[in-house]
Amino acid sequence: MVSFEMNDRKKIGLGLTGFGVFFSFLGIIFFFDKGLLAMGNILFISGVTLTIGLKSTMQFFMKRQNFKGTISFGVGFFLLVIGWPIFGMILEAYGFIVLFSGFWPTLAVFLQRIPVLGWLFQQPYVRSLLDRYRGRRVPV
Repeated sequence: MVSFEMNDRKKIGLGLTGFGVFFSFLGIIFFFDKGLLAMGNILFISGVTLTIGLKSTMQFFMKRQNFKGTISFGVGFFLLVIGWPIFGMILEAYGFIVLFSGFWPTLAVFLQRIPVLGWLFQQPYVRSLLDRYRGRRVPV
């Protein structure tokens, strides 16, 4: 089993990723403020890069099956920067879903193991929905 070593670079990367999500959330709350949304995107991408490394980040974004997500995320960021935050966020959301859709099985297992919230995800109907995606492989 491979252990996940948590060095300072990865800690900073996780912090930047968290701040990126936080700034993006604030940008949406403050009526699609393009400054906060752009800052959130920059922090998120730099945090992912520091967490998994530059080579793994480039490999992830340049995979053939991830091109559609990468291009839509990039065009969405461009639209955000030039002043069309709503259209940019719609494109970015689509790109985010396409890029990170392979992580849903891992997230489902994690949610089932949370003490209080896990009970909800252990219910038969919800569990059958989550089990449908469990067989897929994580993309990194």
